[in-house]
Amino acid sequence: MTFSPEAQILILNGVILGVAYLGIYPSLAQKTLSRIMTVDLVLSVIAVGVAGALFWGRDITFTFLFFEVNWAVFSIVTLMAMETPLFLNFAKRHGINFWDDPDQ
Repeated sequence: MTFSPEAQILILNGVILGVAYLGIYPSLAQKTLSRIMTVDLVLSVIAVGVAGALFWGRDITFTFLFFEVNWAVFSIVTLMAMETPLFLNFAKRHGINFWDDPDQ
């Protein structure tokens, strides 16, 4: 069974987000915005790196809604779109405030 390039990136993003929100983030001792952002940066680099390993140098265009984009744009935009509702739900459940002043 072969998947389209778009499906491959969506599956990759889904697996990484599943590991993050079902495993890594709930197990953090301190669930702060800065800690989650740090881990998220690492996971985002992994997601884009794996997508790059799969598609860099290949002349493949990705269809994003009504636009043709390259693998990097598709990977980043879909990762952000998939993660936003997950993060907002996680932050609400764990009382993470976006506007707390860490110096107070």
